[in-house]
Amino acid sequence: MNATVSSPSVQIVRSVQEQVSAAEWQSRVDLAACYRLTAMYGMTEMIANHISCRVPGTENEFLINPYGLLYEEIDASSLVKIDLDGNVLFNASDYGVNAAGFVIHSAIHMARHDIDCVAHTHTVAGMAVSAMQCGLLPVAQTCMRFLHVAYHDFEGIADNPEERERLVSHLGDHEAMVLRNHGLLVVGKTIASAFNVLFRMERACEVQVAALSCNTPLVTPPPEVLQQTYDRMKPRDNAPGLSGELAWPALLRKLDRADPSFRH
Repeated sequence: MNATVSSPSVQIVRSVQEQVSAAEWQSRVDLAACYRLTAMYGMTEMIANHISCRVPGTENEFLINPYGLLYEEIDASSLVKIDLDGNVLFNASDYGVNAAGFVIHSAIHMARHDIDCVAHTHTVAGMAVSAMQCGLLPVAQTCMRFLHVAYHDFEGIADNPEERERLVSHLGDHEAMVLRNHGLLVVGKTIASAFNVLFRMERACEVQVAALSCNTPLVTPPPEVLQQTYDRMKPRDNAPGLSGELAWPALLRKLDRADPSFRH
């Protein structure tokens, strides 16, 4: 007697890596690494804030974190792909995208085609400096990298699309902006360069808060020395040490030793 056996249907699930281009996957890995490094260096505020990067080969698509994951949990597959109108194009996570994050990051990606990565933080030192009338001071060599930065006055929670035009106008062609009474925002031609600016700007804010807390007069170099130092510290394509590209492989090795799961 022959019996007929019905086999259950088999659902084949492809990995995210198999569903995106090789270039996009590499950007996903690097962006996930940037999130992990930001957490490793203590520049996070639980699930808040965002780092985004343009999808390679596109003008209107970028990757951003799912709103609900800690930076230390983010990996290459969990990043959400959206367009400049806020449409979700690809999302393998169980979370959506934060509205304020979309407004800030879409504004920059829409206007600054010379950059691929945008990062925004709410660190203690960054928020403290954002509330100081004096702004970011050139109190040490590290701080002189930011002798010329942009400022944007606080308008409330940044979830109003109408604010995008003012954000872009105030940022201009700068690589860093202090969001008054809010936090820090930086941009970079690459993910590596954006993280480099973020790390150094955060350090500059920490130095300023520490120096001002000592209640003693501060020494400031002459204006011509400040300008000369700023000019020499600006990132240049032929200076990988200044742009952050030289340090990036070392930072990835650091992450791999601690937890390589960002690559998944």
